[in-house]
Amino acid sequence: MADCRELEHFNNTFDLHLKTKNNYTEPSQAGKHLWPRPLARKWTLMLLLGTSLLYCARMAMPVCAVSMAATFHWSKTEMGLVLGGFYWGYCLTQILGGHASDKVGGERILFFSTASWAVITAATPLLGHFRLHSVTAMTIGRFLMGLLQGVFYPSVSSLCSQRVVEEERPFLISLAGSGCYLGTLLVGGAGSLLLDWYGWEMVFYATGLLAGLWAAIVWQYLLKGQLLPKNLLSSKVSYRSFSRFRWLGFLKKRPVCAMVFAHMCHGGTSYTLLSWLPAFFKDSFPDATEWVYNLIPWLVAFLCSLCGGYLSEFLSNRGYCRTSVRKINQSLAMGLSSVFILLLCSPISFPSTLLSISAVLGLSTFSSSGVTVNVQDLAPSYAGALYGFMNMCSAFMGVVLVSFSGYLIEMRSYALVFSLLTLLNITGLGCFLLLGDTKRVDLEDNLRLTVI
Repeated sequence: MADCRELEHFNNTFDLHLKTKNNYTEPSQAGKHLWPRPLARKWTLMLLLGTSLLYCARMAMPVCAVSMAATFHWSKTEMGLVLGGFYWGYCLTQILGGHASDKVGGERILFFSTASWAVITAATPLLGHFRLHSVTAMTIGRFLMGLLQGVFYPSVSSLCSQRVVEEERPFLISLAGSGCYLGTLLVGGAGSLLLDWYGWEMVFYATGLLAGLWAAIVWQYLLKGQLLPKNLLSSKVSYRSFSRFRWLGFLKKRPVCAMVFAHMCHGGTSYTLLSWLPAFFKDSFPDATEWVYNLIPWLVAFLCSLCGGYLSEFLSNRGYCRTSVRKINQSLAMGLSSVFILLLCSPISFPSTLLSISAVLGLSTFSSSGVTVNVQDLAPSYAGALYGFMNMCSAFMGVVLVSFSGYLIEMRSYALVFSLLTLLNITGLGCFLLLGDTKRVDLEDNLRLTVI
């Protein structure tokens, strides 16, 4: 641990030397760009609610898919086409959203994107009545929603690097990330009630209305009607041009490669579990009560997601260096969770399966204080664009794994899928433990550009 502290001190000293030599001022460290504490608390709450509504809108279609298939007479293949349309759109705007957030501020991107997908969500029931075939219209709607929601997490990452002090970033990322589990809980519980009482259309109307209300509150009380932030327009802080950002050279750096690969493996595992767990429970335990396995694991995940930031703060206060804190959190998210995934490879009782799934989902949330926040350690000036790239890779990995898992389940069994996920998790974690780091690499890139 002493070696870690000395290495971190050396890294901080070297970073300061590079900044001074290149006359470079980091936006996230400029005091006038940071949120005051009262404003930071408001934004933290709104980001939690925004992430919750994001997942309410995203999961509304899976919750209502069976009822919609009965209404429009969809086959299983057509259902899969509609559900998959979201992820293809989601892959395409990750880098663009992060780049735009780095330039104009993540607050504006969050507002514009949320207002847009709120309209699409509320208008989803109307798409089925267009002259286009219902499958085509719904697939286009889901694709557009994926495009608009794809900018959300890169914008949050960019926002944290620009507006939040370094010590508080893991807590904000962890808390905002917990909104995805809260949103899944809400749409699984309240959404199911709306579905039973008023029909599937009401789920989309209610979700779209709440998302629009969130956007209106942000615009009126946090952005105060400003299209662009004044301090960003008038600031003399030097932002490096995105066009000069050497992607290939940057991605050749070992810590960046390790971070991206670990995020891909973790994201692919999460997407696969999210897509196939309901079917796994239904096929393996047909007599089990549905609300039990649809709500309890996600409730555990939500509670655990609140702990990642506190664990990071606790470890930091105990003298652990930043690199060790990131790796400990990621070990819980990908290492310890793999032990419980392995338990699912053999037949076990319903309570044991429920406990294992809850542990997997709960432990996986610690990645919010591991790889997820590591992008702000390595390249805070490019946090939005870089996080967009790694999230794009993660989403693409999820699309491939979800499709391939369906083939494995049809040809073999769920056990083979769980074995594959375990192997993927261990491989990604091993890469991150060996090559991962928190030393900044964007300043080195800036030095090289200056010398040339």
